[in-house]
Amino acid sequence: MQPSQVELCEDATALALTWPDCGIRQVDAVALRRASRAASEIRRQIEGIELTLPPDLHIAALEPIGNYALRLYFSDGHDRGIYPWSYLRELAGQQPA
Repeated sequence: MQPSQVELCEDATALALTWPDCGIRQVDAVALRRASRAASEIRRQIEGIELTLPPDLHIAALEPIGNYALRLYFSDGHDRGIYPWSYLRELAGQQPA
């Protein structure tokens, strides 16, 4: 399922997704950055290297990838993560209400 609307929150520290069946769900930038499935991030996790994020981390830009995903660009320079709609929905479900 694809969201009907995707927006950055005012301070770009969260992504707001409007789903046809459950309304608006937000996922914060830190959660999205930590959840990146980019090869470099998976390798970092396998090697046990801690991810240190700046306190002012935000989403610098987003780019649609076909009809199935978003590519997110973060203020710390990470720009390799592709987030399929199904993964974004899963992450949104893990955020506190």
